[in-house]
Amino acid sequence: MIVPIIFLVLCVAGYFFSGLPFNFLLNEVIIRLARNMLLVLSLIIPIITGLGLNFGIVLGAMAGQIAVIITTNYFIGGTWGFLLSILISTPIAIFFGYLVGRILNKAKGKEMITSMILGFFANGLYQFIFLVLAGPIIPIKNDSMLLSTGVGLKNTIDLAHIRYALDDVILPNSPVPIATILLTVLICVGLNYFLKTKLGQEMKAVGQNMYISEVSGINVDKTRIIAVIISTVLAAWGQLFFLQNIGTLNTYGSHEQVGLFAVASILVGGASVNKATWKEALLGTFLFHMLFIISPMAGQNLMNNAQIGEYFRVFVAYGVIGVALLLHAWETDKAQSKLKA
Repeated sequence: MIVPIIFLVLCVAGYFFSGLPFNFLLNEVIIRLARNMLLVLSLIIPIITGLGLNFGIVLGAMAGQIAVIITTNYFIGGTWGFLLSILISTPIAIFFGYLVGRILNKAKGKEMITSMILGFFANGLYQFIFLVLAGPIIPIKNDSMLLSTGVGLKNTIDLAHIRYALDDVILPNSPVPIATILLTVLICVGLNYFLKTKLGQEMKAVGQNMYISEVSGINVDKTRIIAVIISTVLAAWGQLFFLQNIGTLNTYGSHEQVGLFAVASILVGGASVNKATWKEALLGTFLFHMLFIISPMAGQNLMNNAQIGEYFRVFVAYGVIGVALLLHAWETDKAQSKLKA
């Protein structure tokens, strides 16, 4: 628990120097938990199955954004527009997850770097489709989405039609997104139950030892593909949770940091490359985003420059991932040395 403890100390110190009111901080942390928790939860199944940190959840985020672009194009809003976005994003995410799972099965032992590169590759295709094809080839009925040239989508698209579509289902205009929190908890309980099923137990077995699992009759490749599909679908839903709360789509940038921040969050909670639970996801999301809230004001008060806080939190995000990968490599090396001995 050394990493969560260090982050807790940083958060307490940062809160002291930020001067932010406690009620404001608590409210902001709750909103960010509801907004980002599902994206972090989407990492758990691949970790348990031995795929490591799935940076490929970026493709799930893209699936969610594609669905939002479609509903916005046809002026479908409100709760029904959000539900339709969920329905549209799910088969797209399943398809993306299947492709990623097939590729990761060809790159066993190098899944993390492979999933990261796949994210970059998919981002290139995504930008080509919505920058070049949208307008002249892909019909766009909603002119407000298009650039002035008529080719390509704008960098920022207003999602006022689905803003708070989920957050306000139970209690409209509430400062706390109750419906989003309850649905996230329900998904969390569902994941916990799923891991106790036969398939869930097979995923744990594959994560512990692929060779023994295969000898025992488990279809290792199929199990790994299913794990990636579940992760990608949850990431698509998580991105939709995020976007309906924000109310704005950064067409070419909203998905880019999804993998980085979700991975950093779960590692901050004490998870590792091969072990993670919902408790670590919750704790990590809480600590990581609390640091996000307080670091700009702490930097402003300490250094008279809010940007210092921004640099610090980006440094921390990359640093935590780097240390986790270093520890994983060291532990793997150590285990192999023992086997040889």
